[in-house]
Amino acid sequence: MTGSTRSSAGLDERRRRLLFRAWRRGTRELDLIMGRFADAAIATMSEAEVEEFEQLCAVPDLELYAWVVGNGPVPEKHDTDLFRRLCAFNHAAAVGLDGGSAR
Repeated sequence: MTGSTRSSAGLDERRRRLLFRAWRRGTRELDLIMGRFADAAIATMSEAEVEEFEQLCAVPDLELYAWVVGNGPVPEKHDTDLFRRLCAFNHAAAVGLDGGSAR
């Protein structure tokens, strides 16, 4: 079981693969962070945002987790609007502010 609440139906191949990858990071913490965000946002991401999210998915787990929780500096290459949305989404989900919505 992935934890995903979103079906991949209606997504193009690239987004389906990315959704799958977001839920299978390697650590449960990042599965939940990346997977929940992907569930909420993948269908409405622009092509540029999809590319940015693919790049974030390629970052090693410990490094990415440190950035998301604010325990490490985020390289300029990854400090994008999409990354900041991911962090805000994670924070809101952690404190239950928005019920898990990406926007």
